[in-house]
Amino acid sequence: MTGKGRELADMMERRKVDILCVQETRWKGSKARSIGAGFKLFYYGVDSKRNGVGVVLKEEFVRNVLEVKRVSDRVMSLKLEIEGVMLNVVSGYAPQVGCELEEKERFWSELDKVMESIPTGERVVIGADFNGHVGEGNTGDEEVMGKFGVKERNLEGQMVVDFAKRMDMGVVNTYFQKREEHRVTYKSGGRRTQVDYILCRRGNLKEISDCKVVVGESVARQHRMVVCRMTLMVCKTKRSKIEKKTKWWKLKKEECCEEFRQKLRQALGGQIVLPDDWETTAEVIRETGRKVLGVSSGRRKEDKETWWWNEEVQDSIQRKRLAKKKWDMDRTEENRQEYKELQCRVKREVSKAKQKAYEELYTRLDTREGEKDLYRLARQRDRDGKDVQQVRVIKDRDGRVLTSEQSVQRRWKEYFEELMNEENERERIRKDEVRKGGGTVA
Repeated sequence: MTGKGRELADMMERRKVDILCVQETRWKGSKARSIGAGFKLFYYGVDSKRNGVGVVLKEEFVRNVLEVKRVSDRVMSLKLEIEGVMLNVVSGYAPQVGCELEEKERFWSELDKVMESIPTGERVVIGADFNGHVGEGNTGDEEVMGKFGVKERNLEGQMVVDFAKRMDMGVVNTYFQKREEHRVTYKSGGRRTQVDYILCRRGNLKEISDCKVVVGESVARQHRMVVCRMTLMVCKTKRSKIEKKTKWWKLKKEECCEEFRQKLRQALGGQIVLPDDWETTAEVIRETGRKVLGVSSGRRKEDKETWWWNEEVQDSIQRKRLAKKKWDMDRTEENRQEYKELQCRVKREVSKAKQKAYEELYTRLDTREGEKDLYRLARQRDRDGKDVQQVRVIKDRDGRVLTSEQSVQRRWKEYFEELMNEENERERIRKDEVRKGGGTVA
């Protein structure tokens, strides 16, 4: 993920991906942050050199997050409430083939616990790099997978199938007949395998209309993005339009201030003293301000952490993506060298753009506008770092999230009945003393 956050957001925006599970992020920390274009990354990692998992959400789903569970640097989950439907998104990164058996067992144990903590009535989608091959064909495993895997199954792939059977889930990738190019998720040298999978409950398989591997992207060197389309429809709430505001701050400039005075006098008929009718006068002032100073666009402001995402950077990334596609189609040394050179160029362009953006910010810090930008950036970072932005639902005794109005009211009633009828410590001590003395409590 280092240096690729904004590029990842751009890919999700172009491919119309709303939720993305990422693995091997190699980011140390347990937090959330904006990566640009309205996308937010929730991640967890304990080492900056290995492992790390995360989930990226589109802007409209960020406020739907109810709970984030960071189990380890190989397993984490998010719970979202979408139009009364509970959706659990789990990101996993299984140990590689050569890792110790103990480490593999620990991963599957953590994943089992996450699944067991999710009520059966809630939807679950797992996006994971399982580092195993479930293989082509499904003889004997028809209930959990389709026929369209890749090559032969290995021990790690059998663990995936066994997990799917335990949790009554289906391996979504294998149910859709695609060309091999759209089933292979990992390419390195001469190796072409399928190690990245999407799983969901068998009862919800009918909601999946398509699943395939996206080719032609260059965010990850060896892995490819697996995308599935779900029929879980969301009624999008209409965004309230941002009010177009008059740019009154321009009056700080002497020339703008003088022009405004002249235009206002003309609008008031040359009068120096304002009329007694304030409502009419105020409307004349507002109208003159709109004409002379202009108004804001009303569009959402660009994320302050991605000021550097300019045309030069985007052009370099586009050329890198085309070079990657060319190398995938024709594996010659010349194409490989061209792709490597463009990778280095993108890193240089991003570094230069970031440096330029922050130098401009530093030069503005001495001005009042620059000070406002700094506070705005600090508020944004604080807001983006929070997992759950607002508490909108409550849970029942068993920890299940309640969404209907009736169930929420019943839970509040139970809570207050227990609260009001519970004896406090002083009353209990008094009753015990009375009982020992043989008396009664009125």
